[in-house]
Amino acid sequence: MSHKPFTPAPAGSRLLMSGNEAIARAAWDAGVRVAAAYPGTPSTEILENIARYPDLYSEWSVNEKVSLEVAIGASLAGGRSFCAMKHVGLNVAADALMTLTLTGVVGGLVIAVADDVGFSSSQNEQDSRFWGRFAHLPILEPADSQEAYAMTLAAFDLSEKFDTPVILRLTTRICHVKCLVEVGERSVRRIAEGFTKNPARWVMVPAHAQRRVPEVYAREKALRSESEITPLNRLEAGTDGRVGFVTSGPAYMHVRETFPDAPVLKLGLSYPVPMDKVRELAAQVDTLVVVEETEQLLEGEIRAAGIPARGKDILPAAGELPPHVLRKSLAALFPALQAAGGEAAPAALPVFPRPPTMCVACPHLGVYYTLSRLRNITIAGDIGCYTLGAGHPWNALDTTICMGASMGMALGLDKGRGPDDAKKSIVAVIGDSTFMHMGMQGLLNIAYNQGNVTVLLLDNRTVGMTGGQDNPGSGRNIHGDDAPRIDFAKVVAALGISPEHIRIVDPYRLPDLLKTLREEIKYEGPSVIVTNRPCVLIDAYEKQPSYAVNEEACTGCGNCVEVGCPAIHVTRREKVVKPSGKEVELAFANIETAACTGCGLCLQPCAPGAIKAAKSGSPVTFV
Repeated sequence: MSHKPFTPAPAGSRLLMSGNEAIARAAWDAGVRVAAAYPGTPSTEILENIARYPDLYSEWSVNEKVSLEVAIGASLAGGRSFCAMKHVGLNVAADALMTLTLTGVVGGLVIAVADDVGFSSSQNEQDSRFWGRFAHLPILEPADSQEAYAMTLAAFDLSEKFDTPVILRLTTRICHVKCLVEVGERSVRRIAEGFTKNPARWVMVPAHAQRRVPEVYAREKALRSESEITPLNRLEAGTDGRVGFVTSGPAYMHVRETFPDAPVLKLGLSYPVPMDKVRELAAQVDTLVVVEETEQLLEGEIRAAGIPARGKDILPAAGELPPHVLRKSLAALFPALQAAGGEAAPAALPVFPRPPTMCVACPHLGVYYTLSRLRNITIAGDIGCYTLGAGHPWNALDTTICMGASMGMALGLDKGRGPDDAKKSIVAVIGDSTFMHMGMQGLLNIAYNQGNVTVLLLDNRTVGMTGGQDNPGSGRNIHGDDAPRIDFAKVVAALGISPEHIRIVDPYRLPDLLKTLREEIKYEGPSVIVTNRPCVLIDAYEKQPSYAVNEEACTGCGNCVEVGCPAIHVTRREKVVKPSGKEVELAFANIETAACTGCGLCLQPCAPGAIKAAKSGSPVTFV
């Protein structure tokens, strides 16, 4: 997926923008010189949009830590810099972040972190506001796209004023929901021309780092004073003094919709907390309620300051807090809400359930179909499209924890096995982008410690789960220009895997895949199998003529259905009794020719040979 430059809309334009799009425009308007990220929903579109703007450098980095280090370097050179990641990505970047809080910055440095409140596409729901407390950094929280634009600009000014990186904390709702945004003029600013040598500040050996600590606490004290006077934090008067709310981000919108007459302290700069403003609000109301997504951070600090407050004792500890949740949770304080029936959640739409699955002709289909045929194996999975291998009909994934974890966990499963597991094979599954992100170190560890592990490295030449972004394995950069393409076989060999146990396999050729897997899991040592078919959603994929089921020849064996391709549908099921007396269910299938890309996976397990090349239409005609 390439992102060619475009002509930005002029200043004063009002544009319909998502939060991600608004942040990208603000980064350009702020004069950012370098922007870096690793794709991760819900933050991906920030860099995809930044890459379209002229006169700045942007890149997909191999992981979030590297993206932050690139931004740090650009800041030290005197230019404004920016990086973006999802919430779990900041865990990866934390090593650099926790030292950056000591060194400070030169050019403004803003880190956009998108929390996945509600688990829409993530393995956890961590609250990135903790990093403000942990690293003594300011946290800005926009409530809509216009604020996302304005607060990005404000974040760069704050960064340079206080010599600090600034975290722009987003949520899925901010990232993806659109509203009208009025944009401004681009302002290019340099704090310095080039890097200035200063080892006492930039070389963080213990003696130097120790001397920086007092400056961190002095900065935090100054930021506390700033939080009391900044227009980013505002106390909104109300006519109903029974309850007042302290809130931030999209939760503010939900509070305003649910309680339009209540006084509200809206926090745009949510850390450090403006405690004097909180006390001012508390003095005006009978009950103070803290509404925050998701952890009990604000509430804990407010109560620790001696201010009585309600919060997670009446509100859910996880997930979003939309109006129907607020009404239900606060009904104990306001019985009129219960009487009005406003606490009910919106009625569920009568939609046929559609569990997540892989795409038609996905090259991972053959891998999981084959793995599901093997017995006595344990499969350590990773983060990506291939995580879906845990689902029906394959059920061929046993663990998934975080990016790159399949490698280390597979080795642990091998070394930690007991006598009863001695004959069980250990397989690790990892995608190409995940392998480059955090998997190479794990494979090096497997090779170094001679783990009895077979690694399936699924190379589909893209970052598939997040929308088809380029990476060092695709041969293109973020702009679609040619770039060096990694040779996985050579990298794997360099990491210590014996060349005779590095196998390249076409995942559409099921017999070859099965044979290779059986051979390598018998080998008592580390081995790697690399699959080599591109994702069906990128330009490198070549569509082939479609297939269809000859219903007259179909015996209902159901083998094609077990491949898991969503273009294959069961048209009817029949129960029959075999001569042995055993009852079996037959599944007669059909292929949606308009969706079929002709990968040929379903042909290979079809017992009666009932699947043939066909032309789409009604009725389907066979070639």
